[in-house]
Amino acid sequence: MRNLIFSEAYKLLKQSKTYYALAAIFVIEIIILFSAYSQGQSVLDLLLDNLKNSFHFEGNLLNGNLLSYLILNTLWFHLPLILIVIISGTLTSEYKDRTLLSVMLQPVSKWKFILSKYIVAIVFTLLIVFFLALTTFILSYSIFGKGDLIVYLDTLNFFESSDAFHRIMWAFTVGAISMVFFSVVSLTLAIIFEEATKTWILGAFFLIVSNLLLKVNFDNYVLDNWLYVKLNDTWQYLFYYAIPWDKIYLNTVILIIYTIITMVFGIIIFTKKDVN
Repeated sequence: MRNLIFSEAYKLLKQSKTYYALAAIFVIEIIILFSAYSQGQSVLDLLLDNLKNSFHFEGNLLNGNLLSYLILNTLWFHLPLILIVIISGTLTSEYKDRTLLSVMLQPVSKWKFILSKYIVAIVFTLLIVFFLALTTFILSYSIFGKGDLIVYLDTLNFFESSDAFHRIMWAFTVGAISMVFFSVVSLTLAIIFEEATKTWILGAFFLIVSNLLLKVNFDNYVLDNWLYVKLNDTWQYLFYYAIPWDKIYLNTVILIIYTIITMVFGIIIFTKKDVN
């Protein structure tokens, strides 16, 4: 099993798409930071214009913490889309090149083979989120410095710099679980449909529908609290003034269960599938 995991990791690092993905994430960050540097202060002044008549603001509100929060909001659609392409490609390329058949002719257990792909996909996703968090903090703080964070969630919430930093770190941690879920879904779709184009289209469709349903009120307790689409923005709870930790823990556990079920479903399908 260990050799299979090392082999899958090596194949993932050898494909050029992996490095294009890292470059794409970095470029998106740069674009966001450049836009904020050139126009961010004027937009912030416009948003706070009415409040300045009632409150006195000290310090620069356009700071690294605010930019980190903006990058979080922006990349939680682009990042899973990039992951869908990369992760599903680890299997669809083997279907296309017929290398999967060669592997299956070896004394390799099918469930161990596909499980190793899931494990590598999960580890890779966590490393990508870590890379995103690291570059976000380095770039944001080096360009804009530290400062208090202002966030609008139902109402305006203000957080001191140190508190904001810890909330953003937890947001990346909780958000990583959501990213892992989409990566596992993309690999499961690759198992079912085999072709790269079909998998990418359906993966993107799944992501778009998930984001559209996120804001829908189903007027049903189970759907509004347990449906997977309602769990993908759990990291936002970190930016309420009083953090609802119980809700965060519950949502995270449920999403992990969804991830495990999706992975088991994919393993069962692959073991029963004729790769010929």
